[in-house]
Amino acid sequence: MPDPAAGWSLHPQLAKDTINIGDLPLSRVLVVNDANFPWLMLVPRRPEVSEIIDLDEVAQAQLMVEIARTGRALKAVTECDKLNVAALGNVVPQLHVHVVARRTGDAAWPRPIWGQVAPVAHDPQERDAFIRALRRRIWLASD
Repeated sequence: MPDPAAGWSLHPQLAKDTINIGDLPLSRVLVVNDANFPWLMLVPRRPEVSEIIDLDEVAQAQLMVEIARTGRALKAVTECDKLNVAALGNVVPQLHVHVVARRTGDAAWPRPIWGQVAPVAHDPQERDAFIRALRRRIWLASD
């Protein structure tokens, strides 16, 4: 049986803007390099996919399971007020789903996060603790 992920690679812009924390059955899980918002990204490991509707129905269902799984983990780790989930792809065509923890007092509240404030680098220790906590909640193996 052919590997559906064969030929897949992470878009260079996503690789530049994120930290890979592991793979779920369908998606690579990434932390976005912006400390303004606790922010994950799921990228289905399927080549040449730009829209959710480009996935077959089984993969679409798996993506929803993975969005819920990472969303629950992010909410538990951050104790956020709201989760934002979006698949825009206006800048990077490769299908990727943003899962963002929002707080009523965050730098962009109540507006969308895009273009509101300049990205802020993570404190390395806080970032690493955040990633460890997420991996435990998402059931990803730590490296």
